[in-house]
Amino acid sequence: MYSIDKATSLLLDTLYVPSPNCDARPDENDISLIVVHNISLPPGEFGGPYIEQFFTNQLDEGAHPFFATIADTRVSAHLLVRRDGQVIQFVPFARRAWHAGVSCFGERDCCNDYSIGIELEGTDDTPYTEQQYVQLAKLVVTLMAQYPAINKDRITGHCDIAPSRKTDPGPAFEWSKLFHVLDARLG
Repeated sequence: MYSIDKATSLLLDTLYVPSPNCDARPDENDISLIVVHNISLPPGEFGGPYIEQFFTNQLDEGAHPFFATIADTRVSAHLLVRRDGQVIQFVPFARRAWHAGVSCFGERDCCNDYSIGIELEGTDDTPYTEQQYVQLAKLVVTLMAQYPAINKDRITGHCDIAPSRKTDPGPAFEWSKLFHVLDARLG
């Protein structure tokens, strides 16, 4: 399990790369959902500095032809879990990250207002690594302890809250594996 600094809303002992792509939540005490995403930059490629550059508006559009199509996009997530399990935080949990876009969970719109976005370095159809499942489960346990409105029923995929627009984390993401690891951690 990780620890969260209550004053800063940041994970302790984790790399923090501040993203400007965030703003105040309507109610910072109303954190009740975790949204799982995937990202790879360039598409289908892993490693390198491009995700951090993208979330901090520093992506060099000349570094890859695809980058010119997203260079002006302003998005972020609270956390990224790399293929090797490294966790990077971009937005403090008390702030609203720009990860979900137009979205709805249950009867409630605007998921960015009340959710924590976690990106996994991956693609819809590439199996995620064991380290990613382990780190994601540790993060979920930590977030559930800090934000009691989050429970196992309030962990969802981007594809579930924006089904007409998004497909991530995709069919390669094994929800049963996450919940198995999570159950073992929750005891």
